[in-house]
Amino acid sequence: QVQLVESGGGLVHTGGSLRLSCAASGRTSSVYRMGWFRQAPGKERELVSSISWSGGSTYYIEYIDSVKGRFTISRDNAKNTVNLQMNSLKPEDTAIYYCSARPVSSVNYVFWGQGTQVTVSS
Repeated sequence: QVQLVESGGGLVHTGGSLRLSCAASGRTSSVYRMGWFRQAPGKERELVSSISWSGGSTYYIEYIDSVKGRFTISRDNAKNTVNLQMNSLKPEDTAIYYCSARPVSSVNYVFWGQGTQVTVSS
């Protein structure tokens, strides 16, 4: 089992910044990849960004097109944290953001945090 706890959400104006953090605990050695998802009211949950967790200093990062150039994902394996720096925020970024972990044994993201609300006012 892997436990995930997010922090850092809040309310900002358009153009503002927020930094989300996810603290992982438990069997983090079983994690293959970490991701940040978001779900806006009335919409499906979407994978915003992900980063490889295992594999040493070489890692692979992905972003959805709508956040490229504005969001930056990073990891600190020593501290078991994954961060999402969000700049130039837009009202359409408003959502609950979830941290998730995909274990080596699965093609799916299996472990989830409780979510943190991000609200961007226009």
